[in-house]
Amino acid sequence: MPMPPLEIDRTSPVPIYFQLGRRLEEAIERGELVPGERLPTEIELAENLDISRPTIRRAIEELVSKGLLTRKRGVGTRVTDVQVRRRVALTSLFDDLAAAGRQPQTRVLRFDRDCVDRHAARMLGLPATEKLVHCERLRLADGVPLAVLRNWLPPRFADLTAEALGSRSLYRMMAEWNGRPAVAKQRITAKAATPAQARLLDIGQHTPLISMQRTSFDSTGATVEYSDNLYRADHYAIEVTVFNR
Repeated sequence: MPMPPLEIDRTSPVPIYFQLGRRLEEAIERGELVPGERLPTEIELAENLDISRPTIRRAIEELVSKGLLTRKRGVGTRVTDVQVRRRVALTSLFDDLAAAGRQPQTRVLRFDRDCVDRHAARMLGLPATEKLVHCERLRLADGVPLAVLRNWLPPRFADLTAEALGSRSLYRMMAEWNGRPAVAKQRITAKAATPAQARLLDIGQHTPLISMQRTSFDSTGATVEYSDNLYRADHYAIEVTVFNR
């Protein structure tokens, strides 16, 4: 696909790098630059637009920081794949990906039916020494690492298996024990990726991640889950609808 025209107003007080970044962002929003498309090199852009390479570089770095572009040595600069946009609702990421036409995949990193975790037990309203069901999974969308999911469940779910978690939605399986979450409390923050998390998610160290802690309750009010999940901010977005009272 040919590069769309990028008009720069050299008489404007708005910095050229900002104008260029905005024009590229608009082209992405309009679909003129599609996910996965490679941009021309800095040298090519500088020559075509008659703009210095440092200015080109700054504009691109701004869009990389926004998650709209990705840069990899030997691959170049590409438009980021479409983000998974998720409403603030009590749904399964596995089901959300499938509903969006994406291919969910799961790698079970850890599974323990006898996990003792004082913090998770407190969040579940259980004694500190209670043995919990703990699983840690890497969730992929169309083969791209998207999230590290860490869940702690009360002993009523001890019949869960690592094999089943590798191919099914956790919430669907919890429903088989009449324990599907009906309501939850969530806390959403940002964290920097540790070296281990960066390797799992195929990102740079200290890259910002969306961090979500959730305590879920079933329809009777019993606590059924505590989770502490991490999502790639360049592939994942949370949408919230707000109302004026």
